[in-house]
Amino acid sequence: MAAPGAITLVLVGDVMTGRGIDQILPHPSPPVLYESYVKSALDYVALAERVNGPIARPVDGATIWGEALSELDRRRPDLTIVNLETAVTRADQPEPKGINYRMHPDNLSCLTAAGIDCCVLANNHVLDWGRQGLVETLEVLERAGLNTAGAGRTIEQAAAPAVLPVPGKGRVLVYGFASPSSGVPSGWAATATRPGVNLLRDPSQAAIAAIAARVGRDRRPGDLVVASIHWGPNWGYDIPARDRAFAHGLVEAAGVDIVHGHSSHHAKAVELHHGRPIFYGCGDFLNDYEGIEGHAAFRDDLPLMYVVTFGAGSRRLIDLAMVPFNIRRFSLQRPDDADVQWLREEIDRQCRRFGGQVRLGEDGALRLSPSGRPPPR
Repeated sequence: MAAPGAITLVLVGDVMTGRGIDQILPHPSPPVLYESYVKSALDYVALAERVNGPIARPVDGATIWGEALSELDRRRPDLTIVNLETAVTRADQPEPKGINYRMHPDNLSCLTAAGIDCCVLANNHVLDWGRQGLVETLEVLERAGLNTAGAGRTIEQAAAPAVLPVPGKGRVLVYGFASPSSGVPSGWAATATRPGVNLLRDPSQAAIAAIAARVGRDRRPGDLVVASIHWGPNWGYDIPARDRAFAHGLVEAAGVDIVHGHSSHHAKAVELHHGRPIFYGCGDFLNDYEGIEGHAAFRDDLPLMYVVTFGAGSRRLIDLAMVPFNIRRFSLQRPDDADVQWLREEIDRQCRRFGGQVRLGEDGALRLSPSGRPPPR
């Protein structure tokens, strides 16, 4: 439970409630797809059933979160932040990009059921159904009282932080950024007159300076700042030196407290830099990938929930827990001991490159701490 003198945030990576997951909810979108090999979203349901057994349909919005709901109830975070990687729209004109995610607006209970406070929209699927789809997504989320960051009707709205008050503790500012390295088309950038995403064209020193200036204007004493970035490829553990330098610059020059990276379909390394966590890739938290072959070695079926606790006002990191789950039948379940051990060993191997080590705590969560060895520069 969030302590009186602390702010606890839950952050997860990609929440992909479109396509197959949308089909098992009460109000599925038309299942037609425009992919090279799969022409119906129902085929993704069939693939999952082939691997893990029948999926009851329809399910309510809480079902897809499964055991994650009991974990949220146990930890009682002040705020929950996700990267929502799907359009929430009835629009029927897809972007010609091959893979198009959408969830029917009447299925929004699957987001409100988890008590989500902020949906980051700076990613490579939020405009899958064009600018009309993005605007409807914004409208639907706004009506439901869900804050958004990283996309908007104009560049000012897309670049502005989601300002999340935590009564008695302060505020959290969430900025969303979409990088072309994750497949975001440059034409999706918001402008003064065109809806779109807050495009991070280049992870440069100039970009760091611009972000630092923006944070300096928006921030009040004691505010926590989250930079949520959709960057990098879907698969692989490599962290480009340029991305690492950019993340360090956000912490050092812009005063960012958490770098919330996503786009990779599996969890990647976490680094503590000046006491600030940098999540280089949080991985998918919910997806419809069960039964898809080709990348099984990365175990994208083992997502992590990141629970970060700071001192309220002091901005001192108190705790960083990573809670493992297993995606089965489009629902988050507790993994078995062997899966938890595999995940601990893999994340530990990745974090040791940056001076950290990962242990399994008594509460079943993975915890990151310094290894005693300086990270490479």
